[in-house]
Amino acid sequence: MNTDIKKLGFIGSGNMATALVKGLITSGRYDSNQLMASDKDGEMLRKISEQFGLKGHASNGDIVREGQIIVLAVKPQSMKEVLEDVKEEIRDDHLIISIVAGIPLKMIHSIIRREIPLIRVMPNTPALIQKGISALAPGKRATSEHMEIARGIFDAVGDTVIVNEEMMDAVTALSGSGPGYFFRIMECFVEAGEQLGFDRETALLLVIQTVLGAAQLANESEKSLSELREMVTSPGGTTEAALAVFEKKGLKGIIREGVEAACERGVELGKNY
Repeated sequence: MNTDIKKLGFIGSGNMATALVKGLITSGRYDSNQLMASDKDGEMLRKISEQFGLKGHASNGDIVREGQIIVLAVKPQSMKEVLEDVKEEIRDDHLIISIVAGIPLKMIHSIIRREIPLIRVMPNTPALIQKGISALAPGKRATSEHMEIARGIFDAVGDTVIVNEEMMDAVTALSGSGPGYFFRIMECFVEAGEQLGFDRETALLLVIQTVLGAAQLANESEKSLSELREMVTSPGGTTEAALAVFEKKGLKGIIREGVEAACERGVELGKNY
């Protein structure tokens, strides 16, 4: 298999599949006639087909028969049924990419029982605006060429990193679930702003732009996070006063324990499949 553009089919047309289709077309990596999707939800399939002009299929088998690259984008509880449905259509020249949370590659292999390249990916929701981060874990048969193809797909919706599959629960805990943590923290800051006397709209704008600016500065600066923090932490100043409270209340420990809990939960959920 080379890195030439192959026909790409999505089994499942939910938010993440939609984000990927949008990114692939917007970036120019794929044309709509190179993409197709299937979904048991006819309305979702109609929506993605009309929005991007790609071919929609009611049958998952049609996706596998026509495509060379198959992205599994279904709910975890539907994965076994989907794989059983299409396993007879899978060919040796297929590349299968799974973005299904919690499903190990060995589970996919145990059902399809064919030695083909498999890649497991954990994207996150900022992919919806092409600002995501996706971790890619290659299966045993996935070559550097397969990984280059996969990275090309997910680079269209943000950045990518490559990890060993045993790190996927940690990836889920850190970046997969991560947006939810930051949304909650932002909610708390907005509420604190309201307590100080701001109306909600003003507080929200102040918080969102502060988070956006801090993240962009961290991304573009050559300074470490600690150095950037020290830049706004004058001795005896306002930032130092707030940070002292955060440290006293155990912010570092709270975050570490929360991420560890998410990772442990991911391990538990993976055992169910």
